[in-house]
Amino acid sequence: MSRVPEAFEDGPAFIPYLAVGDPDYESSLEYVEALERGGADLIELGLPFSEPIAEGPTIQSAVVRSLEGGMTPTRFFEFVEELDVDVPLVCMTYYNLIYQYGDEPGPRPFVEKAAEVGIDGFVVPDLPAEEAGPLREACDEFDRDLVFIVAPTTRGERLERIMDQVSGYVYVQARLGVTGAQEDVSDQTGQSLDRLAQWDVPKAVGFGIKTGEHAANIVAGGADGIIVGSALVDIVAEGHENGDSAAEVADRLETKARELKDGALRGVEQRVPHPERQ
Repeated sequence: MSRVPEAFEDGPAFIPYLAVGDPDYESSLEYVEALERGGADLIELGLPFSEPIAEGPTIQSAVVRSLEGGMTPTRFFEFVEELDVDVPLVCMTYYNLIYQYGDEPGPRPFVEKAAEVGIDGFVVPDLPAEEAGPLREACDEFDRDLVFIVAPTTRGERLERIMDQVSGYVYVQARLGVTGAQEDVSDQTGQSLDRLAQWDVPKAVGFGIKTGEHAANIVAGGADGIIVGSALVDIVAEGHENGDSAAEVADRLETKARELKDGALRGVEQRVPHPERQ
């Protein structure tokens, strides 16, 4: 059974992302485990793909480091089995890797193996809802969640189709463009949350969250969770470039995670009732 709902049971969920295997397998294990110590409620694990179309330069660089270090779907599953964490895990990757895995075409073998090693759900940025039927069926068979990304421009029939397929949580894209830490919080976020208010599924906001203050503002605006990737990948990249030890980088990741989680919790106290979301 998917554990994703557990992440949202006790207030706003802090959902960090790291590319698995960045900059190497052993360091990456230490970094993911540090995020749990810092307060992660659910962790998105990036399975690197050579053409990450949704990613900005920060995560693209992480993907390159991971692939150069030998990360593959098989190694990814070994990594998940070896991880010593007790929070739900979601695989973020691209559909080609899912479809091509295993001895038979289609997503079922990948989902079956993912469920076996402890993956609770999937985010697949390049998979349109219109083509998600086979993956949705495989997720249902193995009781895994399928998370979709909703952009600020997603409306009408396309939004309806996405929300009919989504489970676990919906990934609310805070701004147009690709991933990357930003200096401010987009004013498009509140509009997106209003548009999704009628659907009873947790709404987690990502794309651009960098600080505890950002996290507080997003949660105060009505989000059920925050998703943070680039701000954490930046810490990994800086440590790698400076030759810092994995332990030093892990400490900085844990500190940053705690800042973001604390910000999300402050955001609950700052909420003002909103008529669109009653």
